[in-house]
Amino acid sequence: MSESGKKVVDARGLSCPGPITNLTKVYRNAKNGDVLEIWATDPGFKSDIKAWIERTKNELIELKEDKDKIVAVIKITAKK
Repeated sequence: MSESGKKVVDARGLSCPGPITNLTKVYRNAKNGDVLEIWATDPGFKSDIKAWIERTKNELIELKEDKDKIVAVIKITAKK
């Protein structure tokens, strides 16, 4: 994790399943309490990230459109 405790995953320009695949790679090394912020441009990412959150049981802190990207902020809470 970076000094701020937030890891940014830049998946802009990738289409499904690219953003979720990149997120999952980073998630494997994350610990409970870590915050992941993922940037994507694929419009399907909004529904994909909601499904990923439901499946992994982590916490979606924020999901928004920010200028030219979709931003999801996730707190890791379900690592075993």
